Amino acid sequence: MRILGIETSCDETSAAVVSDELTVLSNIALSQDTIHAPYGGIVPELASRQHIRSIPYVVAESLERAGAALAEIDAFAVTQGPGLIGSLLVGVSFAKSLAYSTSKPLVPVDHLESHVYSAFIESRDIAYPVLALLVSGGHTSLIRMDRPLDFRLVGKTRDDAAGEALDKIAKFLELGYPGGPVIDRLAAKGDSERFTFAIPQMSDGSLDFSFSGFKTAGLRLIKRLGLRREHPDFFDFLASFEAAVIHSLLHNLERALETWEPRSLILCGGVARNQKLRARFRAFAGRKGMPAYIPSPELCTDNAAMVAALGHLRLAKDPGRGLDLALNAYPRP
Repeated sequence: MRILGIETSCDETSAAVVSDELTVLSNIALSQDTIHAPYGGIVPELASRQHIRSIPYVVAESLERAGAALAEIDAFAVTQGPGLIGSLLVGVSFAKSLAYSTSKPLVPVDHLESHVYSAFIESRDIAYPVLALLVSGGHTSLIRMDRPLDFRLVGKTRDDAAGEALDKIAKFLELGYPGGPVIDRLAAKGDSERFTFAIPQMSDGSLDFSFSGFKTAGLRLIKRLGLRREHPDFFDFLASFEAAVIHSLLHNLERALETWEPRSLILCGGVARNQKLRARFRAFAGRKGMPAYIPSPELCTDNAAMVAALGHLRLAKDPGRGLDLALNAYPRP
């Protein structure tokens, strides 16, 4: 069975073909970074407009690289949400048209769940129960899986996501867009213990995250010190801010281990490309004596391979699924 996945939840237009045993035959992703860079962030209207322009070519390229004709695709999977509603609707509408014209099943996929499942593409023997730390520009979540397709959200951000906080600091310092990878690179030159940031604690004892306080504290320190590239504390600030964000992520993960008893840990999402986060996560798992799984960088970002892979599993569990023309996108989890 070959499934074509489509992902347009934010600003990447992606299509992929995945076959049995989660073999990725193609995974094409077209970034919009150059379009949004002048604005220092994603402009939703521009994102959806670019998806409309790009999606026919991205899907065609994914089929060509997979060596498959459209008629040879057995089913379609598409990101239904959460994400930018305009962007999502482009992917959902395009996937509907393909499924309708070929009389093939259409499988809706949750964006957050597909990020978690991206780890299974490269590691098939992950032991359940699983606790996943999902870190991206729009979401920071803790997700528990006791068995396949059993996704339970046990912690989420109440304001800014971790990646969003990093991007906003980078934007304020005029480091370019996207800011997270820039900070990852520049922070390696600084002392991560030079500045300290308080770790937020939820008054209700939940496992939720909060990064707006980090962002505000960082912006105040930038203004107070007059930080710019030539400032002697510039690299130390970036290293300290990045370290504080990572510490907050792992602090909640450790608290989650006290409540839940997973056998495996997963780190996923776009921010999971951050080299220091990857290293700290592996070290954390090693101290706990648990296996840690982190997808390859190209599977951490928004991509259609993870959508097709999860769609493959859902279709296997429900082989009678057909085409639902009433399928709609949803912007929030």
